[in-house]
Amino acid sequence: MYRNILQSIDNVQIWPIISLSIFFIFFIVLLWWVFTADKGFIKKMENLPLNDRNDDQNQTAPTSNQML
Repeated sequence: MYRNILQSIDNVQIWPIISLSIFFIFFIVLLWWVFTADKGFIKKMENLPLNDRNDDQNQTAPTSNQML
């Protein structure tokens, strides 16, 4: 059944080539970004979860005057 449906589509053989090309281009661009990214930005993003945890621990509970 599916074979007949796919055969009825004009130029169906081009779609796998387009899909592979999109994936390959995305993969190459991602590799290029990994190797050329600013190391300071990578360190900042790497430590971001740790910084959030430290900020939460340093905050004190609000007093009754602050809640109003």
